[in-house]
Amino acid sequence: MNVDKTIELLKRGTEEILLENELRDKLVSKQPLRVKCGFDPTAPDIHLGHTVLINKLKEFQDLGHHAILLIGDFTAMIGDPTGKSTTRPPLSFEQARENAKTYEEQVFKILDRKKTEVVHNSDWMNKKNAADMVHLAAKYNVARMLERDDFSKRFKGGQSIAIHEFLYPLIQGWDSVELKADVELGGTDQKFNLLVGRELQKEQGQTPQVVITTPLLEGLDGIKKMSKSLGNYIGVNESPDEIFGKIMSISDELMWRYYELLSFRPLNEIERYKKEVQQGANPRDVKFKLAQEIVARFHSENAANQALENFIARFQKGSMPDEMPAVELASENGVLPIANVLKQANLTKSTSEALRMIKQGAVKIDGERIEDDKLELSAGYTAVFQVGKRKFAKVTII
Repeated sequence: MNVDKTIELLKRGTEEILLENELRDKLVSKQPLRVKCGFDPTAPDIHLGHTVLINKLKEFQDLGHHAILLIGDFTAMIGDPTGKSTTRPPLSFEQARENAKTYEEQVFKILDRKKTEVVHNSDWMNKKNAADMVHLAAKYNVARMLERDDFSKRFKGGQSIAIHEFLYPLIQGWDSVELKADVELGGTDQKFNLLVGRELQKEQGQTPQVVITTPLLEGLDGIKKMSKSLGNYIGVNESPDEIFGKIMSISDELMWRYYELLSFRPLNEIERYKKEVQQGANPRDVKFKLAQEIVARFHSENAANQALENFIARFQKGSMPDEMPAVELASENGVLPIANVLKQANLTKSTSEALRMIKQGAVKIDGERIEDDKLELSAGYTAVFQVGKRKFAKVTII
């Protein structure tokens, strides 16, 4: 594959490449690049939002480059302040290491274990003494740190910023120095930190890394980024039926975003699906293909086919009544809480009853039990809601 085609492939699903001409020069050299992608193990499981970056790392790996998976067990103890309005609670080293074990197991559902270098930033950061940390802290000033959007907002809003939070981007950048990274991958919210890596590498006499950012994948609600803490996630370790059902629950509009960031199908094939839907094809059938692709990636083709059959058996062969109320509910600022949906669709008498039914496990969306009573559904979302065994309604949020 020539350099132009390689860059075209690598640009798919990315937000920005800084700098593209530098990436071209690195690729022209025909030397395997050291490509770094880091994750803090703040929770034991990874979800589809994480895989947007892991998939990009896999592309580099398939092109013959050296994939480095950095487990930020040291930085996890600081807590990434990105996008946070308050200081994050600290995570113990033992918690971080325990979470890291499951991270490493799950990423190899995508990456080639034999061709992936797994490193932990505690390996070098634990060797640094107080003087080393002071020296590292001296490499940036407060004014430059406050250029970071989330720090700036917190400072202007009079919200607390702990001193140790300023260390996070410096340590992430120092990881790139230690690893002599040629390329670092990160979400768009990581751009400041990734650029710090470039600056520190320059200061150390290294060729600065190319920064490649990818969009943040929206969760099932279609609004907030996918997050386990928000309950809007699809975990890669979930069962085939769970993954399939959750993908089928996303809105038709969000489906194309998932195709863009998660699917490995050729772009011209995805464009053909879009045209077919515009011409009257049922978007449900296109969503079937996406759900099968994702299930097969983390389980198997047979599991994907079985999940499709199970879904159809539940929802198209008598598991739901042939006729049910169809209602449209107005969103509030683009979303509607699940309890309000159930009340306004006349599935419960009150929001308090709705919350109680959710806690009892009596609420389902498209056949999947809902446990998150804080779930918010976005405008454009359509699904069959069920409370108990007999109450059904097809609801569209507008």
